[in-house]
Amino acid sequence: MVTYFEASLDIVSVHHVGNQSQNEMYALSDHPVALKDELIGQLLMQYFLKPFEKTNEVYHLMHSSGDLSLNELHHFATEVFEDKDRFHQMSEQVAKHLYKVSNHPNIKPGELYVAYFKQVQIEGNPLDAIGIFKSENKETYLKVYPEQSGFQVDYEENAININKLDKGVLIFNIEKENGYKVVVIDHTSRGQEAAAYWKDEFLQLKIRNDSFNQTNNALGIYKNFVTNKIDDEIDLSKADKIDLLNRSMKYFKEKDTFDMDEFADEVIGNPEAIESFKNYKSQFETEFETPISNTFEISSSAVKKQQRVYKSVLKLDKNFHIYIHGDKELIEKGFDEGKLMNYYKVYFKEEA
Repeated sequence: MVTYFEASLDIVSVHHVGNQSQNEMYALSDHPVALKDELIGQLLMQYFLKPFEKTNEVYHLMHSSGDLSLNELHHFATEVFEDKDRFHQMSEQVAKHLYKVSNHPNIKPGELYVAYFKQVQIEGNPLDAIGIFKSENKETYLKVYPEQSGFQVDYEENAININKLDKGVLIFNIEKENGYKVVVIDHTSRGQEAAAYWKDEFLQLKIRNDSFNQTNNALGIYKNFVTNKIDDEIDLSKADKIDLLNRSMKYFKEKDTFDMDEFADEVIGNPEAIESFKNYKSQFETEFETPISNTFEISSSAVKKQQRVYKSVLKLDKNFHIYIHGDKELIEKGFDEGKLMNYYKVYFKEEA
């Protein structure tokens, strides 16, 4: 999605942002960083841009009022893209804005890097881009170096691992009227209450509704439907649910285009469950303001992403795991009256 083999780092400013709720302050630098040698620039490029090579979701900046000019990051990006001489001044405003939304006690303080890049490619299009990155986690490193006739060991505390970007965003100079093209990284807030502050409060993002996200959302909704909702309509065993998930994944792998009616007939089958799924999809579209077309081009990269979270494992107490990949008719469930326990009977021809 994002490549940077022709990119260059034009300018970077560094500030420190504390946690407002912990009475920590922010500290602003007076000028951009002076990159002393080429190696420093290369290391910063790796630290900032390499994590985005595997990103697929593309977002737009937005504002709840509908007025994009009220989104602080959109205003900042527009000012800089139109007049790069204002870059450092605007980077200070970005740091103040981040400090303003850093009011959850679990948000960690850290350095904020604001950078301007040239020739960063997104979807094959080389563009100028503004990068905003935050380092929250520090590590201790050992240093081994020769000394006299042997070696000496030393260490450095509170150092940054350039292979572990905590938070980052790239704003590309394209589609300004839609909120620019935006890709985002957030590795430190997963599963935490503080997670919303980077994407939702600091950036205010809306995911772009392209084929990747249509495919990703459709598979995600169907997985949640089978896992949590379908029981309201029909009584299914866990093996049957896994079979439904496997059939849906097979559909998305084999087809080039998604068709709602075709998918419902071939994968779900049961009329009541089909109607329930369509209602479930409509509720998602309304709640998240994310319409999913009844027909769309299937994204293979989105299918691969969802495949990692689609479970085909039947867990039996703590003794056995049964992986169901094919014909569910080759597995039967029963109850043993003597042992007073459930059992599964599995049919196969060869033992690997």
